[in-house]
Amino acid sequence: MRHARIESLYRAASDAACWVLSLLLASLLRFEFEITAPSWWPTLMLAVFTAIAFICLGYALGLYRGKYDYGSFQETRTVMVTAVLITVGTSVLLLTANIQTGIPRSLIVIGAPIAALLMLGTRYVYRIVVERARHPQHEATPALVVGAGPAGEIAIRTVMHDPKSPIRVVGLIDDDPTKRKLILHGIAVLGDSTQISDLAKVTGAKVLIIAVAEPSPELLHKLTDCGERLGLRVLRLPTIQRLMEGPIEVNDLRKVSIEDLMGRKSIDTDIDTIAGFLTGKRVLVTGAGGSIGAELSRQISEFSPAELIMLDHDETGLQSAQLDISGHGLLDSDEIVLGCVRDKQTLFELFASRRPQVVFHAAALKHLPVLEQFPAEAWKTNVMGTSNVVAAAMAHDVETFINISTDKAANPTSVLGHSKRTAEKITAWAAHETGRPYLSVRFGNVIGSRGSMLPTFMALVEKGGPLTVTHPDVTRYFMTIPEACQLVVQAGGIGRPGEVMILDMGEPVRILDIAKRIIAASGKDVEIIYTGLREGEKLHEELVDHNELLERPFHEKIAHVTVEPLAPELIDVDIWMSAIMEAKGATNV
Repeated sequence: MRHARIESLYRAASDAACWVLSLLLASLLRFEFEITAPSWWPTLMLAVFTAIAFICLGYALGLYRGKYDYGSFQETRTVMVTAVLITVGTSVLLLTANIQTGIPRSLIVIGAPIAALLMLGTRYVYRIVVERARHPQHEATPALVVGAGPAGEIAIRTVMHDPKSPIRVVGLIDDDPTKRKLILHGIAVLGDSTQISDLAKVTGAKVLIIAVAEPSPELLHKLTDCGERLGLRVLRLPTIQRLMEGPIEVNDLRKVSIEDLMGRKSIDTDIDTIAGFLTGKRVLVTGAGGSIGAELSRQISEFSPAELIMLDHDETGLQSAQLDISGHGLLDSDEIVLGCVRDKQTLFELFASRRPQVVFHAAALKHLPVLEQFPAEAWKTNVMGTSNVVAAAMAHDVETFINISTDKAANPTSVLGHSKRTAEKITAWAAHETGRPYLSVRFGNVIGSRGSMLPTFMALVEKGGPLTVTHPDVTRYFMTIPEACQLVVQAGGIGRPGEVMILDMGEPVRILDIAKRIIAASGKDVEIIYTGLREGEKLHEELVDHNELLERPFHEKIAHVTVEPLAPELIDVDIWMSAIMEAKGATNV
């Protein structure tokens, strides 16, 4: 605070000195050209008067109150406006005052432009000195920045205005021919992406920063491969969402992740505009200790629910979720409920005592091979567990119910797929009975979720392999955990009773390509072994059942379909198991 006050006084004193000096120079100029001896005392009085007037007006306009960055365009504009106002005001005063001042009326007109130039000049010099002091040390690692657009400007400003930055920018790279002579913050465009190898040698660069706002997977592949081949450390700017949150730091520059290279572009689901149905409501999340349930709980907490209730039978998972949301993992608050969706009595007691108004049902078993071996467990959790939660919700007047499903429920060939398909039908039946938005959300593989493919692959590579892939041509749809949870939250705002909502997840990704990319990123020589498709597993997943009709009534990237309702009392475990075996037999034929 004291430093800011001293700097403010310095600026004011500097501007005052500029005005005094400018009017004295103007007086000398008049003497030079008109052979008229200057009137020093009146001139000095005028100089002091204009200096004080400028400083007072400057304070009023925020020049000395930290309103503008020193030397910025906004401050330059304010300096010019203030100088014009002072010139006009003083000129009018000299013309209308009925006194003999001995001051030529043209003096202020001559002196004001000089004062403006002096003030702007001092600001420019000061800014150069400050910026040079902020530059990284020469010992910092040299880096090339790919992209001379707005994102490149952000990257250079972030790196070159941090004296503690471990890297410093030595050149820009851009494929746009019109930017070949461009200079940003003193850093010039040296060439295009085909010249990275030569430019790295010339500049001694050891880091390659990708500063493109939304780079395509192809561009990321190209630049990452080039960087790895040349021994450069490849970094990229954070996401657009992070850039919009405010200034970034050097530490926000991150490595290119496997998720970046998979081609998944996050979809804007306009969640903030429709998640108001959570504000002030009592919200229950089942399976809150899992990857999806925990992130879902975190996002829900941002919409100020009256109460957030997190249910799971995994106490460690609940502790992690509470730590992320509440900042502690004491497990001693009402937001934590230890229980299982298989226990109908526990659910009814919970619903009766806490009276949730919105329910997100994320509790489920999800590993396909395990459920093929133990189908009864899929029945108990995915089918009967859903039936229990739905029954409790209907009995206790829950307003909105969202069941989290999977793409394996479309044309199911596995126990997992059939169990989740049945859960969708039970949810649709509840919607038919209540007329309320009881609905399901269907999506594919979630990147980084607990037990999912990517962490498994990375663990295998870390151990030195081998890395196992079921089939060289197998493909899957992928989405991020936050993106999946945004869809789930939005479903409660735009979904209609009995519907299943499906996010457009782009093109499916070949698993073998991901495996190769992870191995390349590790720098290890890891063998890939093909194990063959497992029982119930598809070569290519589907998002939509063959008899479902897609609609997109609210968002072009979110599809709505309807499923056939199925009353829970019509479901029998033996009939259900027989139906699965029959369906598998038909598929195999």
